[in-house]
Amino acid sequence: MAITSSTIAVPEIPAVPRHIAIVMDGNGRWAKQRFLPRFAGHRRGVENVRSTVRACAENGVEFLTLFAFSSENWRRPVEEVSFIMQLFRGALKREVARLHENGIRFRAIGDLARFDPELQRLIAEAEALTRDNTRLTLTVAANYGGRWDIMHAVARMLKEQPQLAAGFAEADLLPYLSLAYAPEPDLFIRTGGEQRISNFLLWQLAYTELYFTDTLWPDFDVAALQLAIASYQKRQRRFGRTGDQVEGAAGASALRAASGSG
Repeated sequence: MAITSSTIAVPEIPAVPRHIAIVMDGNGRWAKQRFLPRFAGHRRGVENVRSTVRACAENGVEFLTLFAFSSENWRRPVEEVSFIMQLFRGALKREVARLHENGIRFRAIGDLARFDPELQRLIAEAEALTRDNTRLTLTVAANYGGRWDIMHAVARMLKEQPQLAAGFAEADLLPYLSLAYAPEPDLFIRTGGEQRISNFLLWQLAYTELYFTDTLWPDFDVAALQLAIASYQKRQRRFGRTGDQVEGAAGASALRAASGSG
């Protein structure tokens, strides 16, 4: 399937989300509720990523994008940021071989230049090792911001194609966005009770179905993921059309399928 924009053409609407994007919120509150340091919540949150990746792969999800560290998270206490970076390095060292064995491709998006050389090396090695895997693409957004993504894409586009400074279309910009290799998310999930996007995938979420849950990320298990997918499956995705148009198109598609099977 060609990657395009939902504002240019109506995409295929899969029964199971082809692409799920998650803001993994609530690690600190999970720890606080248990009278543990925030670090314990972050550690438990990283462990939960493994089961989420496995569940998505088993459900036929093709792309999973996780918001691990925003460009605004540098504002957190230095000790917490340092611990998160240690967790990231540790997870890459422990998990990449397992991802590769299970046919999962790893990608990282964001302004990675701010990370220390060792972390940049581990990311590059993980991407290289898993480059040809096709079962699921796991993308980790780290030092990422949606506004940065758009501005960075415009800057790259104009550097390579300066003639577009006089005017350009969506199709010109799409190849330069961080997630140019993936379809737009079908389902956005945010755990932890907050109901905002928080500068995550601002361009890509234009027509994504949004799902918010009070469940804190360390408690977001396979059953909770299934509830989110079930909620998505009840939505009517119109992409600017009327409900009657959507139902008519679905009926015509079913008729064609029935005729073909006969």
